[in-house]
Amino acid sequence: MPDIPPKPTDPVDLTARLVRCASVTPEEGGALVLLQEVLESAGFACARVDRCGVANLFARWGAKGHPRTFGFNGHTDVVPVGDRAAWSVDPFGAERRDGMLWGRGACDMKSGVAAFVAAAVDFVQQTPPDGAVILAITGDEEGEATHGTAALLDWMQAEGEAMAACLVGEPTCPERMGDMIKIGRRGSLSAWVTVTGVQGHSAYPHRANNPLPAMARLMDRLSSHALDRGTEHFDPSTLAVVTIDTGNPATNVIPAQTRATVNIRFNDTHTGASLSEWLRAEADRAAAEFGVTVDLEIKVSGESFLTPPGALSDLVARAVEAETGVAPVLSTTGGTSDARFVKDHCPVVEFGLVGQTMHQVDERVEIGQIEQLKAVYGRVLRDFFG
Repeated sequence: MPDIPPKPTDPVDLTARLVRCASVTPEEGGALVLLQEVLESAGFACARVDRCGVANLFARWGAKGHPRTFGFNGHTDVVPVGDRAAWSVDPFGAERRDGMLWGRGACDMKSGVAAFVAAAVDFVQQTPPDGAVILAITGDEEGEATHGTAALLDWMQAEGEAMAACLVGEPTCPERMGDMIKIGRRGSLSAWVTVTGVQGHSAYPHRANNPLPAMARLMDRLSSHALDRGTEHFDPSTLAVVTIDTGNPATNVIPAQTRATVNIRFNDTHTGASLSEWLRAEADRAAAEFGVTVDLEIKVSGESFLTPPGALSDLVARAVEAETGVAPVLSTTGGTSDARFVKDHCPVVEFGLVGQTMHQVDERVEIGQIEQLKAVYGRVLRDFFG
């Protein structure tokens, strides 16, 4: 009897099964256990790469160290559901209604993971390539992201595992399926500012040193400063004052201290170090002018990066247009993603679903988009291995 080809892997069903796993970061919730079962049954060699309580999964089909190795990266952890009473469906019920699949993670990004797992499984079973396929899936992208994709890449380096190119399956399309590929991301920096003066009676301000004027002047200088005008592939960098807190309910007391937080999203004109130096200089300037103490705590969540348009972005763009009929724009907009870690390992781009409902109440995704996404990823694999 002739061999019966394996039944195609259903990405919608796999998405639903993943949504039913309550993997609110950093809980694994059974999502990676499920994926490991699916991948091992298709011949992938799998390893759990857990670190500091964070669950991660590495899977490879094909020879270790093969120079033609294509990789996918994604995450199965999700943000909290928030007010359950505000949801019209069970957040972990994976209900199908009105052509949509509903639930936390349906959009960001269990559908993307399901699509590339389904595409990879079908590809290696139907047309085994001369090369290898790697899937690096983390349970820690929505949280601190310290022991997620970074841990996977550290483990891969130690084990001699490498990808020649990588596609991250985050939602990238702002309006319709196929309209955007991410070829880079802005950097992100947060700074916590504490200004300390001298407390006193508001009727005798000369006996106090009010920290609020210094903070107001500092925040105005930071927020009104034009960091740059943008670059060839990036919009202008932005600085947002996200909070100013004093917590003083009394009208007759000048407070001793006030705090503020700013967030900077920056392009390749800057580095986290150069922006930190500028912030400290402005803080020192305000401290000297007002005779107060200004303390700064700075955290750089990621540097800006760019995968220049070329072979990888062309490969993905051709597949996107072939499967969706839409010519994608190459962009660097949006927040951070785990591509900021992958870019130090190999060339990386991002493509995924329309992201309009991610992190929202009643998060959902068009079922047809999940099927399209699997088709795009499958074409990327076929074209890469040629």
